[in-house]
Amino acid sequence: MSEIHWKTFLITYDQAVEELKVKFRNIRREYRKKNEYSPIEFVTGRVKEVSSILEKSNKLNIPLEKIDTELDDIAGIRIMCQFVDDIEKVVELIRQRKDMKIFIEKDYINNVKVSGYRSYHIIVKYPVNLAEGQKEILAEIQIRTLAMNFWATIEHSLNYKYKKDIPPKIKEKLKNAADAAFQLDEQMHEIREEIKDAQRLFEIKSSLISEITNDIIYLCSLGKVIDASEYQNKLNNLVEDGEEVEFEKLLKDIEMQIKQDKASET
Repeated sequence: MSEIHWKTFLITYDQAVEELKVKFRNIRREYRKKNEYSPIEFVTGRVKEVSSILEKSNKLNIPLEKIDTELDDIAGIRIMCQFVDDIEKVVELIRQRKDMKIFIEKDYINNVKVSGYRSYHIIVKYPVNLAEGQKEILAEIQIRTLAMNFWATIEHSLNYKYKKDIPPKIKEKLKNAADAAFQLDEQMHEIREEIKDAQRLFEIKSSLISEITNDIIYLCSLGKVIDASEYQNKLNNLVEDGEEVEFEKLLKDIEMQIKQDKASET
């Protein structure tokens, strides 16, 4: 394929990656808006470089005319989770979706690779709507914890440096690091409820501060600058160590003030 053909060929994959990133980030956003814990921490995506596509297709003896049906990771999505048990929740979310079909599942959490690599891979068939019609492509979704992702990133860099022939001593240290990373995940799992509670309180507090700030700005727009300044001072005093109930009371007081001010104007 010439360069111009490659650019045309990859348009579908570019669009698929962008759409999938938006969809999975929206799942996270939906949980956060409901002040609920999200099993998705963050999402990244990429389209494989042409050089990498050629290298892998040559290694697997896949003819160029068949790479769209036989090479399943040209489009790649990576979903990071805080805890190991979140991975299964994300997998189940994907299984329930109607806008993609699961083609293959590969569990490297319970079936760890010799290198120490851990992750859960799902190959999906994903329909992309283009100007000339719909086209179905294969996309790989990798789901792993933050610790697993850190380790995998290091392994990828070392494989690149040593051209996938990592020296035995480094390989052994890398395997030990993978085991240590998994032990960290297990320890975090033991205190996950405390961590979730802390994060939930932070999200609620952030939401309340945002609402209070918006109401203070609205008071200013009504010309109630002195009142707004007093509420701002109260908010400043609460920001560091204020309890959730104190923020809720302040928000209620400001909303009552706004209601009274509006009533006096009519």
